Amino acid sequence: MLTPANGRPARDAGFTLIELLLVIVILGVITLPLANSVIGVLKNQNAVSDRMKLSHDAQISAAFFAQDVAATGLRDYSGQVANGTVPFKASFQLNAAYNTGGQSCGTSATPTAVLRLLSDDWDASGATPVLRTDIVAYYLVSTDLHRMKCLGTSTPASDFVVAHDVDPATPAVTCSAGCTSTSAPQQLTLAFTVRATSAAPYPITLNGQWRQT
Repeated sequence: MLTPANGRPARDAGFTLIELLLVIVILGVITLPLANSVIGVLKNQNAVSDRMKLSHDAQISAAFFAQDVAATGLRDYSGQVANGTVPFKASFQLNAAYNTGGQSCGTSATPTAVLRLLSDDWDASGATPVLRTDIVAYYLVSTDLHRMKCLGTSTPASDFVVAHDVDPATPAVTCSAGCTSTSAPQQLTLAFTVRATSAAPYPITLNGQWRQT
């Protein structure tokens, strides 16, 4: 072995080919499961995030729907009063255009509503109370479920999304009695399914209890 001028033995620098191959194999063994774990964590985070978003939509839409159904009730003041009670008109409309029954909310460009809820509203701001019709419409735009509200005019007082990622083929309304009869059903449900990329299909059922007498 050659020695430098100072008399110490020379040392070979670097790794051998076998050592490099061993390092590559060991890194592969470590990296593969680690990468799978990271991917799994990211997917799980996305699924949890999507699920929370869908659950939030379910809570918001359920609160509005229960309130809207409870307040529904359009009185027929042209009818005969029996025992001091004014009878009702049909107050629930299914698959309704913006102007169904002569009560308008929105314009001709407004999509057909899955459900419209009608109720009386008395405007007492003037010297003489004025009867207005309160209309709440639930309708789809693509995969967004909207809640639109009109009060006395066809111009919406509010219109916003209460649920996202709705499967357009799934919305269905069911009633404990005839939905569109003058004898209003006591219970009403609006069911649909929401779908997100990272979460399983999530069924939502909105329940409402009609409280008018």
